[in-house]
Amino acid sequence: MAKTLTVVEYVIRRLAELGIDRAFGVPGDYSFPIDDAIEASDKLSWVLCSNELNASYAADGYARRRGAAILTTTYAVGELSAVNGVMGAKAHRVPIFHIVGAPSTRIQRRRQVTHHTLGDGTYNNFFELSAATACVSAHITPDNVVSELERLIHEAFRLSQPAYMLIPEDFAKMPIRGTPIKGTRLTSISRGRSNPVELRGAVQAIVGRMKKARRTLILPTFHVGRYNAKADLLSFLKRTRLPFSLTQMDKGLLDESHPQYIGVYAGKSSFPVSVASTVENSDLLLNIGGIIREDLNTGLWTDRLEKVSTITIGPDYVETGNQTFTCVQMHDVLRALARVAPRAKSVRSSQPKLLPMSGSDHDPIGSDSFYPRLQRFLRPGDTLVAETGTCTLHLGKIWLPENVGYESQLLWGSIGWATPTALGVALAEPKRRTILVTGDGSHQLTATEIGVMGRYGVNPIIILLNNGLYGIEDVLSQTGHVYDSLAGWDYHTLPAAMGCRDWFCTRVETVAELESALETARNHSGASYLELMIPPEESQPLPKKTINRIYKTYAR
Repeated sequence: MAKTLTVVEYVIRRLAELGIDRAFGVPGDYSFPIDDAIEASDKLSWVLCSNELNASYAADGYARRRGAAILTTTYAVGELSAVNGVMGAKAHRVPIFHIVGAPSTRIQRRRQVTHHTLGDGTYNNFFELSAATACVSAHITPDNVVSELERLIHEAFRLSQPAYMLIPEDFAKMPIRGTPIKGTRLTSISRGRSNPVELRGAVQAIVGRMKKARRTLILPTFHVGRYNAKADLLSFLKRTRLPFSLTQMDKGLLDESHPQYIGVYAGKSSFPVSVASTVENSDLLLNIGGIIREDLNTGLWTDRLEKVSTITIGPDYVETGNQTFTCVQMHDVLRALARVAPRAKSVRSSQPKLLPMSGSDHDPIGSDSFYPRLQRFLRPGDTLVAETGTCTLHLGKIWLPENVGYESQLLWGSIGWATPTALGVALAEPKRRTILVTGDGSHQLTATEIGVMGRYGVNPIIILLNNGLYGIEDVLSQTGHVYDSLAGWDYHTLPAAMGCRDWFCTRVETVAELESALETARNHSGASYLELMIPPEESQPLPKKTINRIYKTYAR
């Protein structure tokens, strides 16, 4: 007779069956049964991060590339340390299963005072805080684990957001009561079913509008990828031959080598600049996924999308302006449109645009010399991780090669996110080259994850922009404030100090040194860490018009 699984053994086995092969976290006494089950699993490997916040960021990166992730922390001090990172995953629609170990039910019943508490014998005061970071939550018991875990899984994928579960230490080690469910992988989980009548009405309404329009343009968002509708979108694009643009937040969703791609739309900060007029002068905009009109995503709200006739195809709804269709799944709508939508008479083809090279050998490194060289350094199959800050605004202008992934956190915007995220990305896709671009201010928040990269044999290429400032903060606060000045670190020595072996690490000050360092990194079999020294006059590496717009927008 087969051994009955314990609660935590079942949870770990079931989540591993989805296709997750890593668990990120920091061990803790109340979560030891969870930690032990992960260690004993032949399907799942531990990734011990340097703190819970970094673990949540790493899980975010892993889930973006693999579809979902596991994060495990201990009660109170551990789970609350991860709140910021998990909330960012919620904002960006990234499924993370956050498993938290709690004190035993015996301790809770007796209201015994123990560590990691407020000393009042209360044990339910943190559940709501952590549950707020998720779309679904549960207290797990031996009686409900089978049914509740399925509910958590299906809700997490239906809404593409984190799920939170709390497991008391004694319950974790008890045998489950119920018949285990086995099998379903991420790609097999249903995201929901469409109402046939509503679906038919939505498709007819969209096709009717498309037939009348002369200048239709498609603006897809990152929600397309999160809700597993990318293949259906590509089929729709192939049939219609319509041009499409992406916002900075949605960069990386589709290949920028696609002949119908015209560039990044960001209001007055669009690139190429012609994209703004093309988007804003269209007579029908197909907003697929639902654009987020956030400040940094719209050129500081300089977009004019409210003036464009728009149809929004959301994750589970369609809005045509005068009609709203509910219970219609995005992938079903796109699949139907790929069969019946009208075709454009010709394909509007765009060629990838390289940023112009500038800078002589002995010149100091600036934005105008670094980003064009980075663009030429990228190759098909890379994944570029962009930190929140001024570098994100520049990276938005880089026309990416074929099959290059791009991950950023423009909406939540938690600086420090990118370094641990690069760890998760690299572990999720070990055969792809992971390139991290980060500023020194952000890097100081989470740099300890470099040691974790070395421990697990991750080989990223890290490009650190050292200008001695919280660069984006310095722009927002109108420069010169002492609180934006950073402690000086010898960044390129960090990997060795943290135990990393066979890393190519160097400090770069001139254009010639930059070109040499990039060439060495290109051919190096291990990880690389390039510290780029940015001179003081580059402390605000943005066009003057953009800076003036920032000052005007955030005037205090």
